[in-house]
Amino acid sequence: MNYVFHTQTAGLQGTNRKADMGWSLGTAMVLAILVLFALILCASSSYLPAASREYRHVVILGDPHLPGKHLAAKERVRRTINGWRDVDLVVAVGDICDVYGTPAEYAAARSFFDRLNSPLALVAGNHDYIYATPANPEAGGYYRASVEEQAEKLTRFRQTFRLPALSFSRMVGGYLFLFVSTDHDRYMTGISDRQIDWLRTELARTPQIPTVIVFHGPLKGTQHPFKRYINQPNAVAQPIETIHNLLVANPQVFLWVSGHTHTPPTEASYASPINLYDGRVTNIHNTDMKREHIWTNSLLLYPDKVVVKTYNHQEGAWRPEFERVIRPPPK
Repeated sequence: MNYVFHTQTAGLQGTNRKADMGWSLGTAMVLAILVLFALILCASSSYLPAASREYRHVVILGDPHLPGKHLAAKERVRRTINGWRDVDLVVAVGDICDVYGTPAEYAAARSFFDRLNSPLALVAGNHDYIYATPANPEAGGYYRASVEEQAEKLTRFRQTFRLPALSFSRMVGGYLFLFVSTDHDRYMTGISDRQIDWLRTELARTPQIPTVIVFHGPLKGTQHPFKRYINQPNAVAQPIETIHNLLVANPQVFLWVSGHTHTPPTEASYASPINLYDGRVTNIHNTDMKREHIWTNSLLLYPDKVVVKTYNHQEGAWRPEFERVIRPPPK
């Protein structure tokens, strides 16, 4: 009896050990699969910390015109940017709204950008505030809004994107970005006296920091007249003389990032020696998103240079022929 009991107990223990080993092996395999899946997921979609890179990546979106035409193409652009692991900031250079800056357009824009994974900075363009909303927006037509309606739409812009003011600054990788919205009551690409005063103050405070100004309108003379309105009063940053004097007095400004003119990479002015204003400020022109074939610029900010790269979202490829290297001014 004792012998039989002993033999049965040993068999039972052996069975338990096999069960434990099987459970342990199964658990280990499940855990290994989960870890592998997590690594693949991280490798494909997670943010690559800035500390592990020698550059900072700023993506520039030309005039989005939301919701507008070709919304599916715009959505693809957003998904592509969400898949890039090294994006530190996404910048939209104005004309966030498609036509009039209506509540519906702002709601669509908010929905679009809320699904962006990266931090966002925007400036207002002329389509965000300057045109009166007709009784029937579908009928079209452009008439200048009253000062009161313009102010209401600019407030809507700030509130929609939770901005404390129309102009603000941000440091990115040792570079100062100054964001200025179009808010002039006459010029489509004008800066009000209040924002000019803000710019002057900010630039005076940071004379040693290489600076990038983001504004909807380009600097005059930085494009060939490939359209009839290029370099005309409502297609360049205004007031021209005041902005010129500011740039002359502040040599730390070396980049001006703009939209408005919908300059595509197929146009010679897109990346050309003519982009250099007054011999030292490079105007980076960005095409709009109101098209099926969308391009975006990226600024890769290194300590000693800025590399400008262009991405063709239809082809899903970077285009090396448009790549430029711009050196910041010496400190």
